[in-house]
This record gives sequence, C-alpha cells and structure tokens, in this order.
Amino acid sequence: MTDTSLEKAFFIDMDGVINKGNCLIRGADLFVEKLLARGCRFMFITNNSYHTRDDLQQRLARMGIDADREKFYTSAMATSSFIRSQKRGCRAYVIGGPGLHEELEKREIIITDKNPDYVILGETGDYDYRKITEAIHLINEGARFIATNMDITGPGDRGPIPACGALVAPIEKVTGVKPYFLGKPNPAMMYWARKKLNVHSRNSFMIGDRMDTDIVGGMESGMTCCLVLSGVTARGDVARFPYQPDYIFESVSDIDPDLIVTKWDR
Repeated sequence: MTDTSLEKAFFIDMDGVINKGNCLIRGADLFVEKLLARGCRFMFITNNSYHTRDDLQQRLARMGIDADREKFYTSAMATSSFIRSQKRGCRAYVIGGPGLHEELEKREIIITDKNPDYVILGETGDYDYRKITEAIHLINEGARFIATNMDITGPGDRGPIPACGALVAPIEKVTGVKPYFLGKPNPAMMYWARKKLNVHSRNSFMIGDRMDTDIVGGMESGMTCCLVLSGVTARGDVARFPYQPDYIFESVSDIDPDLIVTKWDR
C-alpha cells in the first residue's frame, strides 16, 4: 500500500496568489489544473475568517477554478479546532462573520455573552461600540482572548480595508490583554491544515505572497516555502527579512509541481 503521507502536498494562500479581489491572477487556473491532473494533494489556506468554505468555493468557481469545498482551510477552522482541543463544550462571546460562526457551531462551541470561556474576534461587517465594550468587560471578568489572525489590512474593492488585527486594537488597548492569534503565521494553523490533509511537513509546500505570514509560518512549521511576487511582496523587499523563502516565483503559473523539490531533498 502506498503511504500517501509521503506525497507532495501544496498549501496555497488565496489573495495575492490565486486572485486579487474578484480577479483571477493570470495562470492561477492552469496551476490548479496541473495539481489536479497530477493527483497532487493541495489546499487553499486563508487567514480570512469571514467567509464560509461554500463562499470561497463559489468565489473561485466564478473566476473559473472548480474546487471541492474540502479544499479550503480558513483561520476560523484553525480557531475552532484549537478551542475544541483545549476545552470541549466551552462557551464563547464571538464578534465575527458567518464563516467563524459556522465553524465554531460545528464544533459544538456555545456562542453566548453569559459567562463565556473565550472572547473570539474575527473579520466582521458588524463591529460596533456596544460589542467592543462587551468584549472588554468579559475579558476583564476573566474570559480568554482569541483572534483569528493578526492581519492589519485585507483587500477591498477600493483599496485596503481593516482586518482582524486592526479590530483587535481597541480591545487590547483598554484591557491590556493581547489575544492569541490562530491564523498564519501561527504554526498551529499549519498543523491543523496538514492534519486535515493527512500529510507531513517534510513533504509540504507553502505558497504565499506575504513574507510575514505565509513564508515565516511555513518555515516555522518545517514546510518548504515558495514566495510569489504577484501579491504584496516585491523582490526588493525579500532581503530585508532575516528568514528567506526556499523558492521565489513571479506567480504560481511558474511553479511546476513535478520539478520543485522540498528543502529536505535539495
């Protein structure tokens, strides 16, 4: 019997790698077709906790990439997996979008403002003074503070928009409590994603456009890291970081799954 855990596996960031907003990055669909044709294991991995997996699947389908919903892994999923591993049947006060609510409810986490074990914050379109104040009170009363990711900004139709890391700021400032971030670059997210795909870090590739989330998170997880220059990082920026990617490509269209090898085999 073949040990599928030793096959190459690809974990692919979305914004800046596969798409920019609602526009597909040139050649991204062809790269996904290569992975499917070769039977490679792969998963789209995103820090955005707002959207459900169905939302993400439909979004890519509109751009011409047909992928099963099981091919998507979000920071909301990492958050729910982590909390379930820490305390089953716990209670949480949640500020976040439908993707976060769906994943927490799936893990039987009770969403409430009555004596919660956790305050959980993710991307949301419904962020107001009352919710911020309630989160502050609950943390001061003993609830543990968790956030889905530390990204300050995300992509919007008219330019950058506040992401989870920005929404954390007023709560952290008032309480003096820093949240535990579950999304990239936390290796915990990489661990849960690999566990879902049933692959080992030695045989896994992380493909992303951000040095401070995708690349450092992949590196700290023991994965081989591929930086693409189709997103936020320019080639001239790379040398300023103390850690370096294993590969640099202009875009995913330049990646041949058959030719790249892991850093453990180079």
